[in-house]
Amino acid sequence: MEFGVLGPVVAWDDAGQPVALKGPRHRAVLARLIVARGRVVPATRLVDDLWPDPPDGALSAVRTFVAALRRSLEPDRAPRSKPQLLVTEGPGYALRTGAVDAWRFEAAVEAGEYETALGLWRGPAYADFADEPWAQGERSRLTELRLLAVERLGAARLTSGQAAAAVAELDAHVTDHPWREEGWRLLALALYQSGRQGDALAVLRRARAMLVAQLGIDPGPALARLEEDILNQAEHLQPASVWSATAAAYQRTAGARAQLESTVGLLRSLAVTGELAEVRRHRLAAITAAEELGDADLVARVIGAYDVPAIWTRSDDEAQAAAIVRAAERVLPTQDHPTMRARLLATIALESRGSSAARPLEAAREAEQIARTLDDPAVLAFALNGVFIQSCRRPGQSVVRDGIGAELIALAERHALPAYEILGHLIRLQSACAVADYVAADNHSAAADDLAARHDSPLVGVFTRWYDALRADTPAAYRQAAAQHPATAMPGLDAGLLPLALAVQAIRHGTPVPDADYGPHAPYIHPDSHTPDPPPGLFLELHWTLIARAATTRGDDETHTRARAVLAPAAAEQAGGQSGLLTLGPIASYF
Repeated sequence: MEFGVLGPVVAWDDAGQPVALKGPRHRAVLARLIVARGRVVPATRLVDDLWPDPPDGALSAVRTFVAALRRSLEPDRAPRSKPQLLVTEGPGYALRTGAVDAWRFEAAVEAGEYETALGLWRGPAYADFADEPWAQGERSRLTELRLLAVERLGAARLTSGQAAAAVAELDAHVTDHPWREEGWRLLALALYQSGRQGDALAVLRRARAMLVAQLGIDPGPALARLEEDILNQAEHLQPASVWSATAAAYQRTAGARAQLESTVGLLRSLAVTGELAEVRRHRLAAITAAEELGDADLVARVIGAYDVPAIWTRSDDEAQAAAIVRAAERVLPTQDHPTMRARLLATIALESRGSSAARPLEAAREAEQIARTLDDPAVLAFALNGVFIQSCRRPGQSVVRDGIGAELIALAERHALPAYEILGHLIRLQSACAVADYVAADNHSAAADDLAARHDSPLVGVFTRWYDALRADTPAAYRQAAAQHPATAMPGLDAGLLPLALAVQAIRHGTPVPDADYGPHAPYIHPDSHTPDPPPGLFLELHWTLIARAATTRGDDETHTRARAVLAPAAAEQAGGQSGLLTLGPIASYF
């Protein structure tokens, strides 16, 4: 169950459908309890908050409202069993939940994920209780935080050189909130950095006129200083001017080959810090440009230099990955140097994730064999990453993967390779979840988060938040994990993941599997005798277990026997636990 107050007060069930909350006073009780943030609200206080002049029987009416809300919020609760969400404590009631959009909004703002935070708003906070005294303080606080998030998002876009993209939002912001001097300052600066100096000065004059006419005050020092700086065309107003000058000089002096190799280094840095969508747009273009120059050694370097650690076993862009593999295969015969061969082979293994063909597995093994003869820890770590990706071809490999993770951590600690140290901890987290060793998994999750905070690796939080949801084992926790992704496309992970998690949770708890878009997992939610064998990946055991479960249900002994034989090496493991994201429980329980 999730609750929304960033707009009209609503509740959504596990399938994301609105819950009928009956009349306005039922919603008022719910909203009042959400405002209390888990604290007990005495029933007498609810009476005073709901009625300016309480009628006779108001206390009984409140109890009736609470009972009706409980039926709506926990429709499957057995009669006379203890409520889990809307609880009675002492003289009043409390709402025990962490799934409130306003609280997710606050967390996203604190984490600097302003675009995600602002996307949660559906309208004014507590929109249907705007005149209620008990809601006004919370409405004001959330509104102020939203305005701050708009301004921080605008500032972030200016810092990253996206001034033109920031203009429209900032213009709407100052139109709706003309007293926000910081909004005016950011709008004027965005216009100036977009080459619109006259418009920037006009905005500052409009701000001054509004402040004088409506509030009787002059603009603050920040606006006055900006106007002076724009008139003087101050150098510090230009976005990232030192970087721009350096980049321009490099483009004038460096040849095409050097620029291509530098581009790959930049793409690698962007990928580690979470800009995957941007990287995908440029990586294949760099390889194609290198091939057009007709220099096989350059092509090999451009391909092999992109040694970004990979934890997920499904590609974000399968067509692009296949094109990169083809390019690596074309250039591999021209390369005799062992380091370059190992890098190309590791690339083939990594970019062929999800493939059941023999070649990627051979490439992973050869890359590891070569790398172990070299005195180059970075190449060995890259090769081990390829071995990890290709270890997901058959069930029961969690012990093997745990060994890979342990070696990566030790190697990375000795040679200062933080990205691979993080990878090692995530691999070991997954392996621990596979055998339900949650003490070890907790430790690896904490270690990965600590390293990510120190080395600016925001995507790590995607996996550790999903692990937290696995530990909580509630639909609300999974929904919260899905909602807290960075503003970075990860389709290989995201496609169908939340519906899959909710379906797995429903199966474990004996509730109906919801209808949803399961993406690549769809064939295994309701499999039949014609369902294809699952592809390699960290959900391999889960998919086979779902096949075995369905075969048992329909009495298909042949399919069940085949699934059981495939799963036998993983009989002691948790179905889905290998992912570190969700679990269907012990595999053996489905035999």
